[in-house]
Amino acid sequence: MSWFPCYAPRPLAGSRLFCFPHAGGSASFYRAWHRDLPPAVELRAVQYPGRADRRADPMVDDAGHLAKLIADAMAPLLDRPVALFGHSMGALIAYEVARELEARGRGVAHLFASGRHAPHEHRASGTGSGTDDELIADLVRLGGMEPELLADPVIRELTLPVVRNDYRVDETYLHRSGGVLSCPVTALLGEADPEVTIGQAARWSELTRAAFTLCVLGGDHFYLVPRRTEVIARLLGALSTAWPSTP
Repeated sequence: MSWFPCYAPRPLAGSRLFCFPHAGGSASFYRAWHRDLPPAVELRAVQYPGRADRRADPMVDDAGHLAKLIADAMAPLLDRPVALFGHSMGALIAYEVARELEARGRGVAHLFASGRHAPHEHRASGTGSGTDDELIADLVRLGGMEPELLADPVIRELTLPVVRNDYRVDETYLHRSGGVLSCPVTALLGEADPEVTIGQAARWSELTRAAFTLCVLGGDHFYLVPRRTEVIARLLGALSTAWPSTP
């Protein structure tokens, strides 16, 4: 099974956009994104172990270890410029992957961090070790899943172990000193996001030596679902200098 499912292969594309899902999410969250990307960009969505077609693979509950595994798997796909987009927990993993790639001498063109506070701001939370009902209440609060789906025992059995693992990734994360990237960083969030404030998102500016942009759009934690086209337009605008072939 692949780390990076590609729903619209573009072998002649001049650049790649890697997209990292949120806690409990899978690569299919980005299935429709290629429709709004120009032919010059190929999208690769990250499939974390332990879900979807990788259900048989052991889950990983350490952000640093997961980032190293992803960076290893990306090696054959680094034959052209790449940018990283991550949402919520995915922003944290994308940041750690960017950091890992820079340490290996292979930086990225841009990091887009969506719906998450900056990694060096520690926030205590124990939701991941709570009861199933507490976990479900948090998912409903964030809007990531319909309450009716979570009432289904089969869906709960399939979903909650993955969510609990991913919450552990986030809650046990400790930012290592340093980690200021050389690539530009854009932080995006919904103006009514209950998970991250504008001030917390702005602290991503402390993790780059290059340009920083803060982008606030209408919506909540999952603002990017109804605003997919607008989000991708923002990405392409930010990448137009690094990737001249994009509009």
